[in-house]
Amino acid sequence: LEKKYDEVCEFCKKHKTRIQYVIYGILITAYLAVVIAACSLNFQRALPLFVITVIAIFFICWDFLIAKYEDRIAAFFSHGDRYLKKQWFWLKWVLCATLIIMIICWLILDITKRGSRQLISLGGLVMYVLLMLIFSKYPTRVAWRPVFSGIGMQFILGILILRTKVGFDVFNWLGIQIQTFLEYSDTGAKFVFGDKYTDHFFAFKVLPIVVFFSTVMSMLYHVGFMQWLIGKVGWVMHAFMGTTPVESLVAAGNIFVGQTESPLLVRPYLPYITKSELHAVMTAGFSTIAGSVLGAYISFGVSPSHLLTASVMSAPASLAASKLFWPETEKPLVTLRSGIKMAKSESKNLLEAASQGASTSIGLVANIAVNVISFLALLSFLDSALSWVGNLFDYPQLTFENICAYVFMPFSFMMGVDWEDSFIVGGLLGYKTFFNEFLAYERLSKLIQNRENGGSMYINGVKQYMTVRSEVIATYALCGFANFGSLGLVIGGLTSIAPSKKKEIADSAFRAMIAGTAACFMTACVAGMLTVPGMEVPCHILLGNASNSPDFPANSTELLKCCQRLFPSANHSEEIFPGGNYSLNSWKVCCRILGQPAFHCT
Repeated sequence: LEKKYDEVCEFCKKHKTRIQYVIYGILITAYLAVVIAACSLNFQRALPLFVITVIAIFFICWDFLIAKYEDRIAAFFSHGDRYLKKQWFWLKWVLCATLIIMIICWLILDITKRGSRQLISLGGLVMYVLLMLIFSKYPTRVAWRPVFSGIGMQFILGILILRTKVGFDVFNWLGIQIQTFLEYSDTGAKFVFGDKYTDHFFAFKVLPIVVFFSTVMSMLYHVGFMQWLIGKVGWVMHAFMGTTPVESLVAAGNIFVGQTESPLLVRPYLPYITKSELHAVMTAGFSTIAGSVLGAYISFGVSPSHLLTASVMSAPASLAASKLFWPETEKPLVTLRSGIKMAKSESKNLLEAASQGASTSIGLVANIAVNVISFLALLSFLDSALSWVGNLFDYPQLTFENICAYVFMPFSFMMGVDWEDSFIVGGLLGYKTFFNEFLAYERLSKLIQNRENGGSMYINGVKQYMTVRSEVIATYALCGFANFGSLGLVIGGLTSIAPSKKKEIADSAFRAMIAGTAACFMTACVAGMLTVPGMEVPCHILLGNASNSPDFPANSTELLKCCQRLFPSANHSEEIFPGGNYSLNSWKVCCRILGQPAFHCT
């Protein structure tokens, strides 16, 4: 038996590759049989599985062809590449002029159809680009290709996701699936903390999601899926924007992992990067959020589809802002894309990777918890101290949020936020910049809940919730790690990875934080130009609030629109008021606002 066993082992070693191919073939055949069976039973139900399978087959074939016939493919396209390089001088101006004309035509058509609100967001985008250019490290050395192509990528992604039905449905579906997937963390939380774990929402509901997501990301990293995905996204940005491979890979990595984990993908190359590349690496970390905390923000009630879109759109924006704020003045040493190999997982198997991911999250969870505790306590103390100071001047309502609101109000308005909401969004931006985005998103979630509950919009002259458009823009503007707390984290993390760059890291970290903030604001401007929400609050609730609250402003834009709809609809048909939603007080409010002489008012 031992002799036969040795013969079998020897045969398996000798034909190891063929046996692997046979096993893979059987598994793939079985999988395709399952997909075909599912599609034949109910194609609509099996559509997500079918789409995922087609995409997987496409990329497997793509990788196989590139690996085997890369030289032939390069030789085939070499003639066209040489021709483009010869004609590029005049061709780039033609492309730029065509792009500008297309944008102007699109803006005219869009403004004609949807109103002029998008023009404010466009003006804000231009303003942030000009501010970055004015305060740039080397204003005369700016290479405009990464800047314009980065903004162009934002627009393309924004139009595909926010303006096309297919793109919106895909990201909405992805958001729902991620939300559903993250809810599985409730099983572990319930077992450890008991049935009433939701009574302590943040500690026992939000933080376990961070642990669960970190575990899953570690497993995906072990099997090589994350490196493959980051490599593909990084290659697109490298080819489209002309940024170096290191910058592109780190920016792509920051879509999925944190600002200290992403540089680990290119750790061997960090000692050789230029100052501009180092600045880009840090800016990418400041302008995006990690996948682990993305789940926490979704649990707050913030739109998962918009959070996903913001994470994707901020990656090219970070490179555009970085190359504008700190242009490249040196010759990059690491330039060959094929020469870069990303770090692999150190885990020996999938179970060890899962365990390591869970263990790694302990520090992240503890860091989040202690920061929230300390910052909220500090904020409470600041508010109390400022209220005492304000009371000396008969202004007891002075708070840290009010000060931040006045500072950031112009920036939030230029993103496209409604003027009535710009004060609130300014306060959120202050929370995010001086404390962290956790506090800002927690506050935003309360505003979203207030709107969904349909309560009074104004209480004692203070607005309780915002329009959906303002909420969406705020979601994009807050989606980044650009705050003073993260500044120390980035300096410490990068210094430990690349000690030889310690001085350069310390010198450029603050500029990178400002560039990351500007990148988030630019993403918010693009979202403001492309977002087209419907009626945010039902008219009968809005009119009810106006009739019951003396603090409700009569010049509210939404209120005016509701009243303008109310009278023409009543003149022609009563069917718009099912169930008697509109009370007599609602009619009186509209009569007072419009001064309507129609029979309804008399």
